[in-house]
Amino acid sequence: MKLSKILLPLMLAAVSTASMAADPWPNRPIKFVVGFGPGGANDLVARAVAEGVSKQLGQPVIVENKPGAGSVVGGDYVAKTTPDGYTFYAGAAGGIVTIPMLRSNMPYKQEDLVPVGMMAVSPSIIVVNADSPIQNFKDLLAKAQVKPGVTFATAGTGSTPHFVAEMLKLYAGGGIYEIIPYKSGSEGMFAVVSKQVDATSEASVVVLPQIEGGKLRPLASTWNKRITRLPNVPTTKELGYPNLFIGHWSGIFAPKGTPPEVIAKMNSAIQAALDTNALKARLIPQGIEPTPGTQADFMKFLTEERKRLLPVVKNANMKDE
Repeated sequence: MKLSKILLPLMLAAVSTASMAADPWPNRPIKFVVGFGPGGANDLVARAVAEGVSKQLGQPVIVENKPGAGSVVGGDYVAKTTPDGYTFYAGAAGGIVTIPMLRSNMPYKQEDLVPVGMMAVSPSIIVVNADSPIQNFKDLLAKAQVKPGVTFATAGTGSTPHFVAEMLKLYAGGGIYEIIPYKSGSEGMFAVVSKQVDATSEASVVVLPQIEGGKLRPLASTWNKRITRLPNVPTTKELGYPNLFIGHWSGIFAPKGTPPEVIAKMNSAIQAALDTNALKARLIPQGIEPTPGTQADFMKFLTEERKRLLPVVKNANMKDE
């Protein structure tokens, strides 16, 4: 009798475990953790894709914001969560590529977050005031060769505008670029609008309203393809500077140990969602380009991104402030 009392709970537990293992993924809500506050480009993309993925998988996909330290707080949370396929990191360049290059005390390692798939990019656009004598990208490079050079607004050390300014020095003929940091990319953009500085480079979703409003003149996109909303703006690659390549991208990552079949299924759901007219209609009008691709595509992109940006960090002696 005593033996049966011991064995019965064990048998029930074994049946329960087998039942759980047999349940197809997903069988409950999924969470996308965004490392920024609500309302930004990364948050906007994550919410649009979450809605599309929910339709593909038949389960709710909840977006949770965990901002802080340039998105590192959110990345750390996901890196340390249980890898059961129900929590993913909607990451960006900062928490995945650039900040780890600048900081020696990252709370997680590169291998702790497994790339699942890229979602979208808001390409960085090099802009000047609409009244500026700088008419095109060639003019910008020429001005940088003559003192006092070009004043260039950034969003602080390690920001995408900062990388663009340093890449102009390293990959586009050098010259004088006086880097002027602001608290945010929007502040830097408005410094150009108000003619306090010559130029900046910001996400298309940020500068598009000012371009369309006649306040800013776009010179080039630092992505490898032209933007749908700005088809007449050339890319730096077209202009002969393929290494001047950076953008405000968003992608999905899983904690290390997440089953490969779950990652594969999530990647397929992301790609299918990004290919829908509904999602395209939600992102493209804001200057955001959907970027569906396989897990292998995303991993290759990240490898090339790190390879391209590390020399910029070393050349500029960038360090976390």
